[in-house]
Order: sequence, then structure tokens, then C-alpha cells
Amino acid sequence: MKQACYNSLCQHQHPLIAQLAKTIEATWQNQFVLYPYQIPKDLGYIEGSLEGERLTIENHCYQTVQFRKIHLELAKVGQHLDILHCVMFPRTNFPLPIFGVDIVAGRGQISAAIVDLSPVSAVQGLPIKYHKALKHLSSPRFVKPRKLPTWGDIFSEFCLFVSPTNEQEEMSFLTQASDFLSIHCQLSNQTSPVESMEQKAIVVEGQHRYCLQQQKNDKTRRILESAFGTEWADRYLRTMLFDCGDMAVTEKNTTGCKPS
Repeated sequence: MKQACYNSLCQHQHPLIAQLAKTIEATWQNQFVLYPYQIPKDLGYIEGSLEGERLTIENHCYQTVQFRKIHLELAKVGQHLDILHCVMFPRTNFPLPIFGVDIVAGRGQISAAIVDLSPVSAVQGLPIKYHKALKHLSSPRFVKPRKLPTWGDIFSEFCLFVSPTNEQEEMSFLTQASDFLSIHCQLSNQTSPVESMEQKAIVVEGQHRYCLQQQKNDKTRRILESAFGTEWADRYLRTMLFDCGDMAVTEKNTTGCKPS
């Protein structure tokens, strides 16, 4: 499977977004056997208008043995707004955290950059092996750390949320996000599936909560509503960005590969 982002919207986005998009795709290609993920036909590539500017959204989705959906979204509004959004949702029989990274660039400046490995259980927290690996990463300093939103209790203690002020800080964020992703892919490949219905239920409940909290992001919703209307925005949030409504403890492996 080709690395899709090399010939996509990321070529025309902020350099940090372009570099991270390529890193994400390359890491997925190297670490996993990727299988197609069925995106609704009208939601793979989207064009619209926002305040007189052209809005373009491009979605790349796959699935693996461990993940029911890994999703990279790139969006661009005219020449003044670039967005990267990425989430990796584990299958119900893999007790893994949820990797997520978002970057928003306005008029060439990164206004927000966040990356985390979010635990699916607030009680259990991150798996021990994840906690150890993340604790050993260096902690770069940023001049402008950001405060998490009120709904941000889904994030871990290792969540990095900043507004990079220069190219050096942008590269520091890129390194940190790449390290989070690399750790996640490596450890997920070392993780065995579970048979416990109780553990599977925890994964389902945790992903539901993660999705519901993320849907409270007013900034994302406002952009989508302004460009496409309230009904379309709600559908996109629930079925493309944070889809978990059809998850069940009895989730089946639909990749076509040997079930775990």
C-alpha cells in the first residue's frame, strides 16, 4: 500500500504538518500490515467553503489486527488555516491506550499542537509498559504551554499541549509526537489480545467516553457547522472523527486477516 500523503494535501500545508503526516504514514507502513478501512463515499475527500475561502478535507483510514481504525485527517482553509488530526482506536480485545495528535496552524503560525496516549480506563490508567516508556522520554521545554480544555480529563499525565513559538520548538514537538507514535506501535505489536469480557467492556466504555468528550470540542464543531451546516457537522463528528456508536464487546475482526 502506498504512502498516500506524499501526493496529497499535506504537500500544501504548514511544514510541521507535512512532516508529521509523512512520519505517521511511514510509521504505520513499517510497523503494521495495513488493511483497507471503509470510509463513507462522501467523507473521504470533501470540498466546501468557509467565509469565502475554499475548505478541503482529506481522510486516510486503515485497520490492523490491533486497531479497528487508524485515521489521519488533513484539512486546509484557503491559505490561512491548516489542520492535522490523527487517532488510533484499538480493537475491543486489545487493552491499549488511544494515540491522538492534532496540529492547528493559522497564517503560518502553529497555534495549537497536542499529542497524547490516552488511557481507556481512568481507574487503571496507562499500561505499566507504556508508563515506563513515556517516563524515559526527554521533556522538551516550551515557552507557551497550553491549558487543557474543560473536557480534557480523558488525557494522560504525559499529554503535551503547546503553542510552538519557533522552528526549534516545532521540531521538538515533531520529535515528541514521533516518539509517542513509535512507542505505541512497538508496544501494541507486543501486546496479546485478551479474552476477558470484563476487560473488553472496559475498552468499549473507555472509547465511548473518549469520543463523547472529544465531540465537545466547540472549535472543531463551529468550523464544520459554518462550512457544511449543523446536521452534516454532527454526522461527520460521530461517523468519521469519533465513531464508536456501533462498538460492542463482541466486535469481530473484519480485516480479512486471521482473527487474534
